[in-house]
Amino acid sequence: MPRNGDNIIGKSYKYLNAAVLIPLVRIDGEEQLLFERRSADIIQGSEVCFPGGRFDKAKDRSLKATAVRESCEELGISRNKVRVFGKLGTLIAPVGVAVEAYLARLNIRRLKDLNINKAEVEKVFTVPLSWFKKNPPKEHHLLIEIHPFYYNDNREKEQLFPVKDYALPERYEEPWKGRRHPVFVYNTPSGVIWGITAELIREFGLSKFSR
Repeated sequence: MPRNGDNIIGKSYKYLNAAVLIPLVRIDGEEQLLFERRSADIIQGSEVCFPGGRFDKAKDRSLKATAVRESCEELGISRNKVRVFGKLGTLIAPVGVAVEAYLARLNIRRLKDLNINKAEVEKVFTVPLSWFKKNPPKEHHLLIEIHPFYYNDNREKEQLFPVKDYALPERYEEPWKGRRHPVFVYNTPSGVIWGITAELIREFGLSKFSR
């Protein structure tokens, strides 16, 4: 994962730019991470994630502003209840998303202090940091392939990259293998956390729990 200040070439046009908060809360005297379960009727419905969303150039001066604005809208919390400590880093996902992650504290005493947006969030829950320290993620892998064409809904072949037009080697006319991509999974008492969210937890934990 790139660190703060890294220049990611092609980020502006290759990737969907998004930002999330990694929200710390202190409830019942214990440090915990707060998560959302997405509403069933939206993209990636019913999955677990951190609050955040896409960069909106009409509303946001920065990706940090995106993370805060989206989090406040989803959680129903005022801006003065959010304290951003800093940027964890940038995660480039193989699905074409660049995620800026910011560590923050939510100044709430209980989850009932939130007024979640039910159109986007089914519910929120917390998991103690101590649980993640004792339960490292399971690691699996996906094989990434590069496809120069695809079949549309009418089963018609649509060429994405015209290999023949440039007299490139024939081998590039067929899909070619990329690399194995690690997928991390936390099977928490409140549900499975995987993908981008799990990778951010793991990155946070590598610095937090190694102290």
